[in-house]
Amino acid sequence: MVRRIDVSGGGGVRLAAWEFADPPKAEGGPEGAGGPGAVLLLHGLMGRAAHWAETARWLSTRHRAVALDLRGHGRSERPVEGPFTREVYVADAQAAVEQLGLAPVTLVGHAMGALVAWQLAARRPDLVRALVICEMRASALGVAGRREWGEWFKSWPVPFATLADVRKWFGEDDPALERPKPARGDFYAEVMAERSDGWRPVFSRRQMLLARETYARDAHWEDLALVQCPTLVVRGLDGELGRAEAHEMVRVLPRGVYAEVHDAGHFVHYDQPDAWRREVERFLETALPA
Repeated sequence: MVRRIDVSGGGGVRLAAWEFADPPKAEGGPEGAGGPGAVLLLHGLMGRAAHWAETARWLSTRHRAVALDLRGHGRSERPVEGPFTREVYVADAQAAVEQLGLAPVTLVGHAMGALVAWQLAARRPDLVRALVICEMRASALGVAGRREWGEWFKSWPVPFATLADVRKWFGEDDPALERPKPARGDFYAEVMAERSDGWRPVFSRRQMLLARETYARDAHWEDLALVQCPTLVVRGLDGELGRAEAHEMVRVLPRGVYAEVHDAGHFVHYDQPDAWRREVERFLETALPA
């Protein structure tokens, strides 16, 4: 079962949060029924809350599980002029935690969502009890990436005639791929909507470039070092976060833990959902004692 809850973000931007609530187990359930608290899931750039559906459902057997559509994504508002800065995304996540009564919350973030999560944990340690960082680098990604991303967006053959075409292009035909990645096709199929002329992204690619620019040009090690709660850093063996950098992130974190998922790329929770679940559950059992 899933229900939508509206949240008012920075500047009054309407955000869509989605609460997943499967029937609790006999021995404990979500907060208020003997469970160890709430979890807020934050997707990455171009993602949406629905990407967390499978993760949220197994989390909901022991936690209150909520996934947020960040501004410009999913069903949340897409203000024409933004802003789409790191600061406003952190403020939006904080608004969700406070307005939904989730604190002290466990934050689970993928890519840009992971950066938002650790910056919120650094700024408001009173709101965050544990943190999972998946596939996000602490080092600067470089300004050249904006041009490359812009060219990549232009290469998309939109509109797509069918969802099968979406899956095939992003999972097989995209020139950016070195080898087929079916899970990647599934991921992008979730962020397409059918229009009168075919399937198009639910987000503005221009806005995605603006959002990425605000975090790609800077390093984020100082914020990482301020995170006081237990933190799991997860990387896919074939992902975008390198092993050496991930280990350095764990070293910088006061209470960092490392996990690596084999046969997984950037979209770890799509590529290897069972292994992803094992790593997260193992961490939460230690970080959030009953």
